[in-house]
Amino acid sequence: MPAATLWQALADLVLPASCAGCGRSGEPLRHEVCAACAAAVGSLRAAPTRPDPPPPGLPACVALGPYAGELRELLLAFKERGRHRLARPLGALLAEAVAAATPPGAPVLLLYVPDTAAAARARHGDHMRLLARAAAARLREAGRSAAAAAPLRALPKADSAHLTSAQRAAGAAAGFALRSRGIERVRRTAPGCVTMLLDDIVTTGSTLAAASELLAGAGVRVDGCVTLAATRRIQPQRAIWS
Repeated sequence: MPAATLWQALADLVLPASCAGCGRSGEPLRHEVCAACAAAVGSLRAAPTRPDPPPPGLPACVALGPYAGELRELLLAFKERGRHRLARPLGALLAEAVAAATPPGAPVLLLYVPDTAAAARARHGDHMRLLARAAAARLREAGRSAAAAAPLRALPKADSAHLTSAQRAAGAAAGFALRSRGIERVRRTAPGCVTMLLDDIVTTGSTLAAASELLAGAGVRVDGCVTLAATRRIQPQRAIWS
């Protein structure tokens, strides 16, 4: 293979030539996203959402947009296709949703729904940990007091893609355990902060409800939940903060 061709092949492995959102090649990319896809997700505005019916214990929720189009493709590329450079722009989008869901200027503590150990190994890292840290960094850049913490550990569980709502709820209730050092840090940090629980997608709300109830039992109140995307079954509700 000629040196120039070999170099191009290696460059494509490190910096994919196709947009993570639309898949088009030959477009100028920034953080693996073309200008058109960046504009599409950048035009989304966070709005309150609610599963119908909501599971018991689910705090108020906000999502950036529906789980469709460019946002869906970027999430899949980040989670399942190894496009890890998307952590920064997706974290910035998540930060915008957090800002919309919290009182202006209030200190924010970001908790997150963790991956199971198996999922984190498959994805070469816990994807929500990366997004929570990126969101906290973006909020700090914007002048907010923000920190990310990890009080939860995900226990092994079955794939929920083909489960009913009742089966999802039962699995979610037994899906988490507390991390002793993490929960102690949160107990010290949470007073005076708005505590938000993050996930990438909300579907039935069972996962967010189960994690919130576990945290509440440990003395940590979740003031609200924020996700990047919501499935179509989610219905809009009134705003959290007026």
